[in-house]
Amino acid sequence: MKNTFGNLLQITLFGESHGAAIGCVIDGLPAGIAIDEDLIKKQMEKRKAKGRISTQRHEADEVHIVSGYFNGYTTGTPITILIENTNTRSKDYTKTRYRLRPSHADYCAEVKYNGYQDYRGGGHFSGRLTAPLVAAGAIAIQILKQKGIEIATHIENLHGICDTPFHHEETMLTQQINKLHELEFAVLDDNAAQAMHSCIEDAAKQGDSVGGILESCIYNLPCGIGEPFFDSLESHLSHLLFSIPAIKGVSFGLGFDFAKHYGSEVNDALYFDTKVKTKTNNNGGINGGISNGMPILIHTVVKPTPSIYKQQDTIDAKTKEAVKLVIEGRHDPAIIHRARVVVDSVLALGVLDLLLEKEAASHL
Repeated sequence: MKNTFGNLLQITLFGESHGAAIGCVIDGLPAGIAIDEDLIKKQMEKRKAKGRISTQRHEADEVHIVSGYFNGYTTGTPITILIENTNTRSKDYTKTRYRLRPSHADYCAEVKYNGYQDYRGGGHFSGRLTAPLVAAGAIAIQILKQKGIEIATHIENLHGICDTPFHHEETMLTQQINKLHELEFAVLDDNAAQAMHSCIEDAAKQGDSVGGILESCIYNLPCGIGEPFFDSLESHLSHLLFSIPAIKGVSFGLGFDFAKHYGSEVNDALYFDTKVKTKTNNNGGINGGISNGMPILIHTVVKPTPSIYKQQDTIDAKTKEAVKLVIEGRHDPAIIHRARVVVDSVLALGVLDLLLEKEAASHL
């Protein structure tokens, strides 16, 4: 089982949803980098469950940095982050131990680990494991900010309700990014935000769930980041994005909408204005697997939360007989609003890894 990602900056995840703690190890950060613990708390707050649109499992999510950090600075040795699980109800999963939950990893885990996996709350497959990713990502976000690189994500579409997309004009775009940094529910249009809230609450009342599409922007990433083919900027970031539970699709720029157009309609014309720019950004800031200096635009599809309270058909893993399943416990009617900070976090980790590679290469 491999739980490590990255080249010069490596992240290792550990823990289970209902275990004593979850966490990660960050290896590859140089010594002497200041860490703002208040920013880590702010990012963790964005991921927390709140109100009727989220699970009623409320965790403190206090981040403990137990190594690689001293007197406010990184020491150059591996940073270990621990987050205790303090609000578990494992008995909710005992009665349905062998009843495989539709669209969950239950069956795959049962086969891969021969029944030895921790099944409570999804174990290591749980979205709970995104908490240490957010803590690690908060550190990466701080470093990128010092280089003028900003990352922001909003809910572009929730069950058909659409938000205002990112603006092409730079001044408007930076205003949108700054606004999103302060929003608890990451939607730019206030009317759309209210409609999305109502949609999630309606799904919860029905014992159901909803999904949607997140739009992310990496702003001010310099030209020349990434590699052609196997280590392209798209493949590097997609690898991380697809590691987030419930992400089922990733596209860049126009993405699948390219199929609707002629090349003459979607080619990004170049011009010079203090630096090389493009009049449109249909390619999402990437050409040939390498950043071109324009904002990186990414769409990720988040599926509806698979844990729903409606009766479902499944099988018993032991007997292979058909059974009915009614899931108990505390579950989110939508996770997209909590997933946006996770997306920001993994993008920051991926970009920082590539920047470290570029800096290492430049020294040669």
